[in-house]
Amino acid sequence: MSELCLGSMTWGRQNTETEGHAQIDMALANGVNFVDTAEMYPVNPVARETVGRTEEIIGTWNAAHKGRRGDYVLATKVTGPSSNVRKEGYDGTIIRQTVEDSLRRLQTDYIDIYQLHFPQRGSYHFRQIWGYDPSGQSKAETEAHMRDVLATMKDLVAQGKVRHFGLSNETAWGTATWLRLAREMGAPEVVSIQNEYSLLCRYFDSDLAELCVNEDVGLLAYSPLATGLLSGKYKGGSVTPEGSRRSVNDSLGGRVGARMWAAVDAYVEIATKHGLDPVVMALAFCTARPFMGSVIFGASSEAQLEVALSAQDVVLADEVMKDIEAAHRAHPMPF
Repeated sequence: MSELCLGSMTWGRQNTETEGHAQIDMALANGVNFVDTAEMYPVNPVARETVGRTEEIIGTWNAAHKGRRGDYVLATKVTGPSSNVRKEGYDGTIIRQTVEDSLRRLQTDYIDIYQLHFPQRGSYHFRQIWGYDPSGQSKAETEAHMRDVLATMKDLVAQGKVRHFGLSNETAWGTATWLRLAREMGAPEVVSIQNEYSLLCRYFDSDLAELCVNEDVGLLAYSPLATGLLSGKYKGGSVTPEGSRRSVNDSLGGRVGARMWAAVDAYVEIATKHGLDPVVMALAFCTARPFMGSVIFGASSEAQLEVALSAQDVVLADEVMKDIEAAHRAHPMPF
């Protein structure tokens, strides 16, 4: 699996089907063999009428390139409780249907990594960490739910419809529990966890990092550019260019705040000091982490995709890493 992964959540809203296909072509031609999607995509915003559209775009690429499905790893996700997709979220029975729906839209016989987009019990991700309170959870109910899902995943893997099982927006306790129950049941163990990770968002560096290194669970890092903030394009509070993420979501999912701008400036200045494109520096930092499986990036234009692809195999000098760690200490948890 390549160290970079092509994200797709803008396809069907900010990007057309033709543009999505061109991105897949360009990524594969440049050594990226991993594409990530989800049943709820596209986003910004998630809308009931567009749910599944991104999978359909990947599906028409698969249909037009028969024989190339084995050239890349394809990951998708089932949505947790959502007013725009499925209020009840997922259980074993629902997953059986959502897998069939994704296979149909993707026009493929199998999904390489099938992920739970966010925990059924709730999550501290998506800017919820400051008010996250797990005290109302029922451990017995959570474990019963996990066993139901794991039994279903075991069947789907045996049928060849899913090859691997992954998580997303999970916690250390949740990941450890999924692993423990899978071992007890002889069910598929999680191979990956897709959580947010970037120079600006490093929650993963503590307990989850230790867990994943020791249990061989790779992080699939999303938002490694912090929704474009680390590119420097929003410097001074700009919302340009037209069609950018911030032009349609001014707060960038709650990331924009008073402390964030100083942190962004610090990292952009480090890149400039060392003659690096800030996008390349941000991606290369992520790929170097010891718990990384792959780094998921998105692009709304071919030019953005070209810059991101140039980050492959870039190794940051010790001097760059020292400056990054100094900036992290000065600007911890900026959003």
